[in-house]
Amino acid sequence: MQHRLSTKKILIFFISFFVGLSFIIARLAYLQVFQTLTFFKLSQRNFLRFEKILSPRGNIVDRNNKLLATNRPVISLYWQGTGGKELTQQQRALLQTIALHVPEATINTTELLNAEKLNKTILLHTDVPFEKLSILIEQYGQHPNLVYTTDFKRYYPHKEIASHIVGYLGGIHYEHSGKMGLEKICEGVLKGQPGQIAKTVNSRGKYLATQKQKDSLLGGTISTTLDLDLSLIADSVFPEDARGAMIIMDSQSGDLLVLLSRPSFDPNVFLDHLSMKTWNDIQTDQPFLNRASNACYPPASIFKLVSMAAGLETGIIQQSDIWVCHGHTTFVGRDYHCWQRKGHGIMTTLSAIAQSCNIPFFEVGKKIKIDTLAEFAAKLGLGQPTNSILPEKPGLIPTRKWKREVKGESWWPGETLSAAIGQSFLLVTPLQITRMINAICQGYLVTPRILTDEPVVKQEVELSTETREFLKRSMKQSIQAHGTGSQLRHLKNFEIFAKTGTGQVSSFEKRELSKEFLEQGWFVAHVTYKDYPPFTMVILMEHVGSSAVVTAVALNYLKQYRKLMDKQETQSE
Repeated sequence: MQHRLSTKKILIFFISFFVGLSFIIARLAYLQVFQTLTFFKLSQRNFLRFEKILSPRGNIVDRNNKLLATNRPVISLYWQGTGGKELTQQQRALLQTIALHVPEATINTTELLNAEKLNKTILLHTDVPFEKLSILIEQYGQHPNLVYTTDFKRYYPHKEIASHIVGYLGGIHYEHSGKMGLEKICEGVLKGQPGQIAKTVNSRGKYLATQKQKDSLLGGTISTTLDLDLSLIADSVFPEDARGAMIIMDSQSGDLLVLLSRPSFDPNVFLDHLSMKTWNDIQTDQPFLNRASNACYPPASIFKLVSMAAGLETGIIQQSDIWVCHGHTTFVGRDYHCWQRKGHGIMTTLSAIAQSCNIPFFEVGKKIKIDTLAEFAAKLGLGQPTNSILPEKPGLIPTRKWKREVKGESWWPGETLSAAIGQSFLLVTPLQITRMINAICQGYLVTPRILTDEPVVKQEVELSTETREFLKRSMKQSIQAHGTGSQLRHLKNFEIFAKTGTGQVSSFEKRELSKEFLEQGWFVAHVTYKDYPPFTMVILMEHVGSSAVVTAVALNYLKQYRKLMDKQETQSE
């Protein structure tokens, strides 16, 4: 009996032993075979330090490969500890030289001594100017305590020029990402791929060797349709203190050659830490609002082109009609005034656009339905996005249904008279107006392009050729027949179809109270100079009181444009 118990105990012991041994073997196999890579990486942390190499962002260029956004080298100066217990006289002399030539450098003796003892690396100054760097390298080029590193920092060489298109970066240190414009839209192409280096250190943290493990890849270049030379001209002629937008679009391709929005901003300021005061100063007058595509304004007399098209296409008016303007007309017992209070006298349908007389359009408003007017506005691209890649608002073309749903009211017939001259609830963006003017003069709605690799998209406009040609003749009369755009009539070698507009923003009684109550000014045109490709121009200025101010800006631009084209023509001969 006792022998059996001993045998059983021995059996249990061996079974337990082999089970335990098997567990240990399995565990060792798991750790040494299956977890080899994991523990290898953990062991590397004892002597390796991995650092990311940030990749330079790709460039943003204009149509002629001129830089709009690029990178510049930034050299940083570091103090590398060498294991000394105290700072030597030579090291102190070095620090005095640094303080003399790079006074912005952060030199804290206590921190430097600690870094020296522990073989640590601390930053003295970043973005060291080249001339100061040259002095240090000349005197201490191979000094063991000095380490120079080169990074890249985003750089916008033309500052505010096209800033609403280019955008800006935001983020921590140099690892920025796009926050607006093409910098955000094209982030995936621009950012590139970061690399990595491994630094070998000893037990005290001293760097012994450096090995590159992965190269960084430069971001791709974004080619835009913008023309830097034309943008610089637009920036110079647009009043610096004015708010508004200016657009120049190639009529055939839809290429946006110029897109100016004021006030603008300098994207460079976002690459460094911003003080609260600087941020508050930047916020004045909403500089980040792209007034060309993402802000809405009453179209004013520009909308008369829509009303004229609707009147002609529906037969409400005829090209041969004669009108008499006494300064006002009456509808349902209420007087509706022309902007020329003393009246224009006898007017033809053709001269109504040129003189921007309200009376013929009031007559259209008396007979047309608001929904029909909205239908023709839609045919010309108003009240809907242009399908540009830029953030944009759709604007507003009111209808009976809209007013009932939004205002909870019926549409009154008298409101159609106001809508027919571009007032009432109408809201448009300058980019929509650019597309509309181009459609009248070219016969198709073109999608505005900002990237050269975007497809050219055209849609035939739903207006008869006869109506379009009549509108073009009337716009030409506004320049040639002492119309509202007659400031431009002496420009030689230009063919210009134009229209002006003055958008009322408050009652006339408030005009003297503040500039904010003054009217918005519009100037729109389709322009051809000599044999150069035609372009569409739209200028909108807030609170200037008269379209004459805006027309003067257009005149100055076209004069500068002519000089540039003639200069390029001479250079090419």
